[in-house]
Amino acid sequence: MGFHSLLSPSILVLFFIFLTSSSSEVTKPIKLVDNICKKTSNYTFCVDTLYSDSRVGSPDTDSYLLGYVSFGLAYINATTTSSQIPVLLKNANTQKNASLQHALQQCHRYYKKAVSAIEEAYNDLNSDTYSNLISLAKVASDSASDCEGSFNGTVKPYPLTERNNGLRRLCEICVVVSKLFT
Repeated sequence: MGFHSLLSPSILVLFFIFLTSSSSEVTKPIKLVDNICKKTSNYTFCVDTLYSDSRVGSPDTDSYLLGYVSFGLAYINATTTSSQIPVLLKNANTQKNASLQHALQQCHRYYKKAVSAIEEAYNDLNSDTYSNLISLAKVASDSASDCEGSFNGTVKPYPLTERNNGLRRLCEICVVVSKLFT
């Protein structure tokens, strides 16, 4: 019994130290991430987003890695959203809501455009061609904004607002990272 009673507090102390050191790493990002995120409209979102990839924060973290991470996360958001739209469209058809159907059809086109732009940006990163990264990130961001605008006059809350806002914030990070290549 004595061993277990000593072990439990020791484990708790070690666990607390681990949690404290882990959270301090995220709250104090490396200088490159800090500089990038200070140039975005939502510093915390930026830091949390970039550190969601376990490679960020390692000694090898550089602008190239952050380019791949930021465009990769934007791509995941855009493709996931694009694949969710047909499900929402099917529900709108069931509800016979013509304005919502039209908005979702427009959003599906906008998200295809966003996915295409992000794919092109990713290919540009792979080929060391950086001149179009900013404009491609802006195309994807504008596509999310255009999708959101499609819902004006339909039911609220708009079904893709959170996804649209997420893609815009991700694209903002992509733009800031892309400026490191110019």
